[in-house]
Amino acid sequence: MHKNILLCLTVSVLALGVVSAPAQDKKESKPAAKEVAVLKFKDFGDIVVEFFPDVAPETVKNFKKLAGEKFYDGTQSHRLIPGFMVQLGDPLTKDPSKEAFWGTGDPGYKIKAEFNARPHDKGVLSMARSANPDSAGRQFFICFKRAANLDNQYTVFGKVLKGVDVLDKLEAVPVGGSQGSKPQRPVVLESVKIVAADSIK
Repeated sequence: MHKNILLCLTVSVLALGVVSAPAQDKKESKPAAKEVAVLKFKDFGDIVVEFFPDVAPETVKNFKKLAGEKFYDGTQSHRLIPGFMVQLGDPLTKDPSKEAFWGTGDPGYKIKAEFNARPHDKGVLSMARSANPDSAGRQFFICFKRAANLDNQYTVFGKVLKGVDVLDKLEAVPVGGSQGSKPQRPVVLESVKIVAADSIK
């Protein structure tokens, strides 16, 4: 008798659990469309960049945020080393009177490093920083060639998808100045726009 009652209670509980389980027939939401960045350089052309959110999600998010706020628009490269990289994104480069401080500008905050296994190959975008690993914020660089010595020490967050010829034109810009790395021809980043990847032909 007691065994029959226990069995009935067990069956009732299981049945209740099945009835109260949430329905699973809802359609899953579609993933967000893949986005790319279009870097428009005055007098040189456009470079299209793909992102690596799988290894540097916060860095990609920060870059897109700044691009959306037009923080990069009108900045210029203060440091270009043929055979190595071109550095971009310093807001102070918009003001010639602040040239002595070019290379020190940031958005007013820092982001944590997201070092990853992506190699610093030609066309790779990586975050510029000081000796402190968590000192990146806005400035970034694009590699002209393989730079294995930077691997796992700087945050790689994207790579050139189209416009390698434009990158080659940037590398050919003559440099000079006290450090020997200031472009002698302005390398101006007119705009950075985030667009849907499928809008790029």
